[in-house]
Amino acid sequence: MTRAPKAHRSNALPPGAWWIWALGLGTAASRTTNPLLLALLVAVAGYVVAARRTDAPWARSYTAFVKLGIAVLGIRLAFAVFLGSPVPGTHLLVTLPELPLPHWAQGIRVGGRVTAEGLLFALYDGLKLATLLICVGAANALANPARLLKSLPGALYEAGVAVVVALTFAPNLIADGRRLRAARRLRGRPDRGLRGLLHVGLPVLEGALERSVALAAAMDARGYGRTAEVAPAVRRTTTVLTLGGLLGVCAGTYGVLTAEGGTYGLPVLLAGVAAALGGLWLGGRRSVRTRYRPDVWGVRAWLVTGSGVAVAAGLVVSAAYDASALSPGVLPLTAPALPLWPAAAILLGLLPAFVAPTPHSREPSTPKDPS
Repeated sequence: MTRAPKAHRSNALPPGAWWIWALGLGTAASRTTNPLLLALLVAVAGYVVAARRTDAPWARSYTAFVKLGIAVLGIRLAFAVFLGSPVPGTHLLVTLPELPLPHWAQGIRVGGRVTAEGLLFALYDGLKLATLLICVGAANALANPARLLKSLPGALYEAGVAVVVALTFAPNLIADGRRLRAARRLRGRPDRGLRGLLHVGLPVLEGALERSVALAAAMDARGYGRTAEVAPAVRRTTTVLTLGGLLGVCAGTYGVLTAEGGTYGLPVLLAGVAAALGGLWLGGRRSVRTRYRPDVWGVRAWLVTGSGVAVAAGLVVSAAYDASALSPGVLPLTAPALPLWPAAAILLGLLPAFVAPTPHSREPSTPKDPS
């Protein structure tokens, strides 16, 4: 593999490759509560985003997802402090005044003892949720939502339009907020606090609503949503295959992830995937649109996809062989250790930073000759 080329329209990675890579990192995060492994996943995602994101509006959403993850972590810790934790502990940190509750609210506690074990358990749990959000933010920052919409199967086109518009809404909201805050600062008006939030938030929401209406009108004028006539039997078959396939995927996934479903999980999952693909293929016959310059999955796209799948597979296999290393206990209090093989598997997620095409704005400049 030669040095990563400069990105242009013909060699840009398909958005699906970035999403599979990020979902692989998210799957790995869902298999562990080890804070060292979760921190390594966040570092890998952040490094790849810093190395390969562009200056497009959606690329700025990564910071918002990081802040959202930090907020989720803080909320999880606050819940553990004020509502208690299911993990008992002996290392008492503080005792809060406990609110007396009626008898029908037994099992709910407000205030009371706050132990180090309960707080550490909440920290591990919140860190896992924050890492999942950051992985989704990485995919949001690297994948072009418009090209992702073009890559969807015809049967999912309408649902894909709604999802892509929703995903595009977040970065535009952030850009509008920054623009309005900068305008208020230039006018010498406060842009922080409750008053600043009200003066900035209302115009941002109003602008987002107007943009949504304009986008819907533009899509309607261009013929979005047109469908071809198909026989009623084909529609019914499509519905049965799609819904049955999705149910099979859910049941099979549950079986694969639980110890009780080890015998039926994989066959049900494969049958569900096959039925869902058949339903999507039949449903695609209703779509009358064509695809202009479809994305090509080249070697670099397969490498990016494979790195995410390898990270997920590495953590799943490690969890099966040494679950205690991936889920360190808090009773008794012990410092978590960094398991070698899961950490090495996570580092495979850095591969996109070296094989994906380099964005124009990120290309290192050559120093000029002073002579």
